[in-house]
Amino acid sequence: MAGSGHENGAVSIRPADNLAVFEVSKKPKKNKFALGCAMLASLTSMLLGYDIGVMSGAIIFIKKDLKISDVQIEILVGVLNLYCLVGSIVAGNIADWIGRRYTIVLANVIIFVGSLFMGFSVNYAFLMVGRFIAGIGVGFAIMGAVLYNAEISPASSRGFLTSFPEVCINVGILLGYVSNYAFSKLPTRIGWRLMLGAGATPSIFLVFAVLAMPESPRWLVMQGKLGEAKVVLEKTLDTKEEALLRLNDIKEAAGIPQDSTGDVVVVQKQTNSNGVWRELLLHPTPTVKHILICTVGIHFFQQSSGVDAVVLYSPRIFEKAGITSSNEQLLTTVAVGICKTIFILVATFLLDKSGRRALLLISTGGMVVSLATLGFSLTIINHSEAKLTWAIALCITMVLSFVAFFAIGMGPIAGIYTSEIFPLKFRAQGISLGVAVNRVTSGIIAMTFLSLYQAITIGGAFFLFAGIAAVGWLFFNICLPETRGKTLEETERLFGNLVGWREVDKKMKEDNTKGTTHGQEGSDG
Repeated sequence: MAGSGHENGAVSIRPADNLAVFEVSKKPKKNKFALGCAMLASLTSMLLGYDIGVMSGAIIFIKKDLKISDVQIEILVGVLNLYCLVGSIVAGNIADWIGRRYTIVLANVIIFVGSLFMGFSVNYAFLMVGRFIAGIGVGFAIMGAVLYNAEISPASSRGFLTSFPEVCINVGILLGYVSNYAFSKLPTRIGWRLMLGAGATPSIFLVFAVLAMPESPRWLVMQGKLGEAKVVLEKTLDTKEEALLRLNDIKEAAGIPQDSTGDVVVVQKQTNSNGVWRELLLHPTPTVKHILICTVGIHFFQQSSGVDAVVLYSPRIFEKAGITSSNEQLLTTVAVGICKTIFILVATFLLDKSGRRALLLISTGGMVVSLATLGFSLTIINHSEAKLTWAIALCITMVLSFVAFFAIGMGPIAGIYTSEIFPLKFRAQGISLGVAVNRVTSGIIAMTFLSLYQAITIGGAFFLFAGIAAVGWLFFNICLPETRGKTLEETERLFGNLVGWREVDKKMKEDNTKGTTHGQEGSDG
């Protein structure tokens, strides 16, 4: 069985692993080819960000033009995430069938069609059809980009490269906010249609750009194309030695004998996708069960802490804070997009230096404080008849603080972490499951936020989000091991004991240190 040594939860350290760690730590320089591939794969994620950003402003004009209710607005905004669920689950199987690269190409084609439908919508029903099509494409895009980037990235910069989809999402959000402000000057019936339809243009160019990328080496090995996989690994990893070691690790995980060295080999028929899902969800080993808990937890808390409520409904939040002009609301929202983009760029350089856990805990702690203070300022404004300038300023500051803390840790780490921890056999399905949990939770928040704050006040809603984020901080601190600098195959060994993983991590570090020391003594001799 593929990767059986990893899946039974046993911890074993091989000399090859020590050498791999030594090579990675010796040469952490960024690989330009891997960088280019990761950037191209991630650009499709920008279209999700654009949709999120542009919808926050477009709903102001859609509500006026189509004369729809707040409930219909909630459904329109949030339903794309639920459609994304279907796309992400299907994409896990598609990625194993046609490859990671063509999955991203297919995502762009679907998003192109969905954007055209939304841009030419004549009524609410037609607009909902466009949302369905675009949502399927977004599910393909997120799953494909995260999976591809994890599989072409060297361990020394995997956090940096795997964070690119989140970077592109944030750039897309900013572009959506700018598009809102630019097209808001046009007549209402034209402006919002151009806002939504503009998302179709990048898809055309991205289809051809993605075709220039090589296929994922892990997928190539799964198809028995060892020669092609070796070429890609030598281009994307830091050294040829690391490429050979990684190839051997992937062959072992895929159930290919190490003495199979031909360019093309016959691979034992893999378990069908239904069998993989059954083994993943119904009969998981202790290792896989720990991984599943971490995956579901990190994606749930990322979205249930209210980030989409802030990003999608920021004009409404600023209205409740006392900013009455729609023009000023949209301008302030652009500032939110700029802040979020700046801090996600900062995060890309910290992920491989500071580690996942440290950034995640700092990020979540900052979010708790920001959300609680935002709830406090909105409550003060809500109970005051006079205009409180200091409370309005505090509200804006806390929104900016919240998106900054989210972007520097929680935002990129959810996708990175999920892509690092699943065994090869379950990786595509595991990532698609993470995306599904993420999008469903996001959809629920987006589809209920207006009703929620009307029921418990807008300040109360953010106090609720602060409480959820606080629980998330405790979960991350207890259950999530550090994965920085470890190969994907080594990372699997950290899991299997939900609260005792620290002992395993300590033993791995001791064994790696001993292996490196012995290697140096041998060379001295």
